[in-house]
Amino acid sequence: KKEKMKYPIAKPYITQREKQLVMEVLNSGNLSLGPKYKEFEEKFAQKIGAKYACTVSSGTAGLHLAMIAAGIKEGDEVITSPFSFIASSNAVLYVGARPIFADIDPVTYNMDPSKIEEKITPKTKAILVVHIFGQSADMNPIIKIAKKYKLKIIEDACESILATHKSKKVGTFGESAVFAFYPNKQMTTGEGGMIVTNNKKIYELCSSLRNQGRSPNMQWLDHKYLGYNYRLDEMSAALGIAQLEKLDFMIKQRQKICLSYNKYFEKYSDLIQIPQIGRGNTHTWFVYVLCIKNKKIKRDDVIKDLYKVGVATKPYLPSIHLFDFYKKKFKYRTGDFPVSEMVSKSSIALPLYIGLTERDIEYISEKVVKIIKKYDK
Repeated sequence: KKEKMKYPIAKPYITQREKQLVMEVLNSGNLSLGPKYKEFEEKFAQKIGAKYACTVSSGTAGLHLAMIAAGIKEGDEVITSPFSFIASSNAVLYVGARPIFADIDPVTYNMDPSKIEEKITPKTKAILVVHIFGQSADMNPIIKIAKKYKLKIIEDACESILATHKSKKVGTFGESAVFAFYPNKQMTTGEGGMIVTNNKKIYELCSSLRNQGRSPNMQWLDHKYLGYNYRLDEMSAALGIAQLEKLDFMIKQRQKICLSYNKYFEKYSDLIQIPQIGRGNTHTWFVYVLCIKNKKIKRDDVIKDLYKVGVATKPYLPSIHLFDFYKKKFKYRTGDFPVSEMVSKSSIALPLYIGLTERDIEYISEKVVKIIKKYDK
């Protein structure tokens, strides 16, 4: 008989406070376009250190609007990472542009700045920087390249809220940045996302586009742009306000758990590559991803065996260019982005959520090591 799942890969940290704020909304009867989303936006902008924040229904919706706001159009090219959740490059396709991949750095798994310049053509309009897993990309060289070629920088900060690079927060480097609050993230609103910017025009455009393109005066039938329904409802915004209040605490807890994993796995550096933190970075740990060093070991076998002992793990992440849709559309092949592919093949995300104890971490780590050793012949 199959053992019950002891350790899911993620779960949100919800307390009385969240329930209280969500109930306030439900009791008010004002479930959309009420006061909460504005309050959430103001508090979020302040936390990130941006002038404006615009709530949206998901990180994906946010990336789509950020592309439109940046003026990315049919025929344009946007340089981005193949090692990301698929939404980042899909957002480029939504506006008719083409994602152009630059391979990743084998240490942080973020886009390798030295691979960007060779990808620039007259069609290149922007760099969509993905800050992967909770840490910032190496921004200084990326900013230099962007300035040299007059390219816009848009940040996909969906996985890396409050991460810093040389003391500057992610989300404050580009003309706009997008955060996401899916239940496995450092903070959650259920579904939901946020666009941040210091540019009033971008903020106003995104605010209109998420609400069917309506004018700011909210005249019912006055639609200025082709818009979308990308609004965040009031219950989700209330959840966001409560989560934001404890975000620093939640990140500290995640950092502690990841430090414990590191301590345990450090003894097995011949088998396991633990996550590395880039120079000048602080890591806020969306996921804890290790890589199996022996390339002959089938990572998927390890995942199956861990499942049998009650530990949920996941391959994190597949390389976007090898998804069927991308292979068909752009003729990508295995070998096009070797670093990304190597990490995709050997990486495993372990359970990471608040409430994991030292004993839990020990149990999970022991099982990981035992199973990898079994295959490491």
